[in-house]
Amino acid sequence: MSTIQPVITTADLDALLRFYTRLFGAEQIFRVPEKGPAFYLGLRIGDTDLGLVAKADPGDREASRILLSIGVDDVDETLGRVEALGGTVRSGPDNMPWGQRVAHIKDPDGNPVNLTRPVPAP
Repeated sequence: MSTIQPVITTADLDALLRFYTRLFGAEQIFRVPEKGPAFYLGLRIGDTDLGLVAKADPGDREASRILLSIGVDDVDETLGRVEALGGTVRSGPDNMPWGQRVAHIKDPDGNPVNLTRPVPAP
């Protein structure tokens, strides 16, 4: 898994999956949930991971629909330093059903960033 992963939000997950698979040879390596309509698809292109997230209204084409997902050693500790460095905390931290602890922030320019860390298996 990449330390920094770009994630694209889209209203048409199938179209983006088809585009990145056929154009760049992307391989699907992760899916949430495993069955039924997908919320998240993890793709690998070469040695890089790309995430696709289904969102009914991802915003218009002028608004940012790409965010960075950055793996950190400690989501809670990192989250505690965001505002002092000029960023904004949007939400979290929360343990997600797909096995990650996630917090949502914005960098000082307003770009969305997810702080992530795998949750240890029980």
